[in-house]
Amino acid sequence: MNKVVLDNIPCEIDFKELQEKLRINEESDCLVEIKMMAAEAQLLARPKVVYKNAKIEAKGDNFVVIDGIKFTSRVLRVNLEEALEVFPYVVTCGTELEDWSKQFEDVFTIFCADTIKEMVLRLAFQTFEAHLDKEFGLGHAVEMNPGSLSDWPINEQIHLFELLGNVKELIGVQLTDSYLMLPIKSISGIRFPKEGTFENCQLCPREKCPSRKALFDKEYAESYKIH
Repeated sequence: MNKVVLDNIPCEIDFKELQEKLRINEESDCLVEIKMMAAEAQLLARPKVVYKNAKIEAKGDNFVVIDGIKFTSRVLRVNLEEALEVFPYVVTCGTELEDWSKQFEDVFTIFCADTIKEMVLRLAFQTFEAHLDKEFGLGHAVEMNPGSLSDWPINEQIHLFELLGNVKELIGVQLTDSYLMLPIKSISGIRFPKEGTFENCQLCPREKCPSRKALFDKEYAESYKIH
């Protein structure tokens, strides 16, 4: 399947949610400024997604081959045991919002702009999930992200981008020499149908992680037989 680009994503920033995330009450002196920032961001934001419906061509003990590209990960391999197809993707808040955020210089407004970009990224990802469900009936699915586990390191990012083609040309996202993405508020991964639940966090023993979505499960982690 050719790459699909979603670049007409509705973007309505929930100001009450933004207030809660920033911990700003109605009496705050900066409330007007934050409302202006949110309005500007909503006007300029152009979040984007690129993905494809890819076929699994081969499976080894600790790798899978997807549309001719080899991904090395024991966890990914185990999770794809029953899968025949997957949906590699990159989702971004967009270069437009990234450029907008560069005007801010003080710590507080930088943090506000960063929070707004994070919210827009989440909205784009939710749109992507709903799109996959509608187009492919992919209701119950999970995803894995390069760099989220030591078993699937961040340098595997380059293979994901190779699988999707010229991501920079398609949606403006590029990889740095250290395999991080620009704009920073972008996420990449492989989404696939899977019975039960899975979160990368369940296999990660790192403590005090601000992004943790689930508790570390030692027994569950050992079931993957990661060497």
